[in-house]
Amino acid sequence: GVWRQTRALLFKNCLIKCRTKKSSVQEVLFPLFFLFWLILMSMMHPHRKYDAVANTNLGTLDASILVNFVIGYTPPTPMAREIMKKVAFDNFEDGIITEEYLSEEELQAASAFKPSNFVGVVFTGAMSYQLRFPDSVAMSSIYTESR
Repeated sequence: GVWRQTRALLFKNCLIKCRTKKSSVQEVLFPLFFLFWLILMSMMHPHRKYDAVANTNLGTLDASILVNFVIGYTPPTPMAREIMKKVAFDNFEDGIITEEYLSEEELQAASAFKPSNFVGVVFTGAMSYQLRFPDSVAMSSIYTESR
């Protein structure tokens, strides 16, 4: 039954390997060549080990650039209000001005009048959002890519 079929299949594969020596040798040597190449490349570019950096106090955030800074958000849901309250008062002593808008169109109209110091936040779900700058839209994502 099964043992005879397995033995016949193994014998057939051994015959094929013996008859095609060139491809059999390539199957063994190509992975070894690439392994040698990777080791050689890693030896040419060794990893740098950096010493530890002591903890330092970086000081407070320069609030002068955030004077009259406005963050508008929509839709005005309880979750959005709570998030924006934390953004406004937990990180800055004086707070940042937050304004809520009923629709995205109102948010865009408000950003046209305050182009230099206005950022819009459109909540698309409970914990997802899009940032709206006066001239562009920035999508939130879980990864960052180099430019």
